[in-house]
Amino acid sequence: MFADRAKIIIKSGKGGDGCVSFRRELFVPAGGPDGGDGGRGGDIIFEVDKGLNTLNAFKHKRKFSAGSGENGSGKRCHGSDGEDIVLKVPEGTVIKEALTGKVIVDMSGDNMKVTVLRGGNGGKGNQHYATPTMQAPKYAQPGQPARELEVILELKVIADVGLVGFPNVGKSTFLSVVSNAQPKIADYHFTTLNPNLGVVYLEDTDGFVIADIPGLIEGASQGVGLGHEFLRHVERTRVLIHIVDAASVEGRDPINDIKAINSELFAYDPKLATKPQVIAANKIDCMSDVEIETVIELLKEEFEEKEGIKVFPISAVSKKGVKELLYYVKHMLDEIGEEPVTFETEYEPEQALAISNEPYTVSVNEDGEYVVEGPRIERMLGYTNLESEKGFTFFQQFLKDNGILEELEKLGIGEGDTVRMYGLTFDYYK
Repeated sequence: MFADRAKIIIKSGKGGDGCVSFRRELFVPAGGPDGGDGGRGGDIIFEVDKGLNTLNAFKHKRKFSAGSGENGSGKRCHGSDGEDIVLKVPEGTVIKEALTGKVIVDMSGDNMKVTVLRGGNGGKGNQHYATPTMQAPKYAQPGQPARELEVILELKVIADVGLVGFPNVGKSTFLSVVSNAQPKIADYHFTTLNPNLGVVYLEDTDGFVIADIPGLIEGASQGVGLGHEFLRHVERTRVLIHIVDAASVEGRDPINDIKAINSELFAYDPKLATKPQVIAANKIDCMSDVEIETVIELLKEEFEEKEGIKVFPISAVSKKGVKELLYYVKHMLDEIGEEPVTFETEYEPEQALAISNEPYTVSVNEDGEYVVEGPRIERMLGYTNLESEKGFTFFQQFLKDNGILEELEKLGIGEGDTVRMYGLTFDYYK
């Protein structure tokens, strides 16, 4: 069974604890502290595998945990890092935070391999805490705890063109005759239970990717039938071919059908209703010339003249009118441009999970350095990658939002002064 949605729990690795140890050797009466650092916890990494087209791998297993870092040991031996977990997903998978539904990352475009949840940093051994006044520190830093997050994976197919329309209007047949796709075709509703992708090749021009979005019904935007499972695949497409049964084989009014489907698109996401669209009035091989002329005239009057949506009479079976339709769609794509549809990040786990209401202190030490410490600072530093641009931007905003910069200014900090935070030093510049 095709799976295009999954809810899973991901858990990064705990950082290893720092070690409290003292050098003990013959003839070395005061060897000093030599406790090693704990290893870093493993990360949760998502990677695109272009050989995959479903999320079936997440159907039977719901929890994925990275390895924890090893504790440090004596003789300055550091613990080994925990093992990362790499989760392979199809291109086009959107990862969302389950509680809010906000986008963490869209696994398409440049996002081929992304660290979604970082492991906790390892704790520092007691060797780091020796000072002239404390030469035998009997404490070490614990490793940062593991972090857990429930996420939703949604596969939104990547295609230039999407085929929409009621069941049994001929979308699968159309896809089979215009592309290299081989969808299953039969005469009953919801024959297609997963999107089929095909590549359309046209003479003297580049081809494009087309997707048969499974048949919609009224109420799909509210989840009726398999509505939500189908509608999400429309979101990435740049042009929609709206296929309608012009012959009314099942007794439905083609004009009402088009309006009903467009209403469902709008109800699900108003942006979908604004996508460029073209109408393919299918099954004209089942109609007389008079019927074709009458129905096409009514469709053009309703949609071409009032809404500017081009109408093409076609027969997917005989291929009549299909070539003209495809070249028109290619022209539409060329005018729109090739910028892919991607979803912007709305939720940063690294930052959201670092938020804390725990205390902190700001002081000046005997060397004139401004020292910022406390559980809140330690937690933020443990979960923030300061080497990344996003991480450092978050770090700066964190200092501002929590009043730390204001506290430093009250203590008289000036340009170029040193700020120390748990072994990290920064020069202050306003």
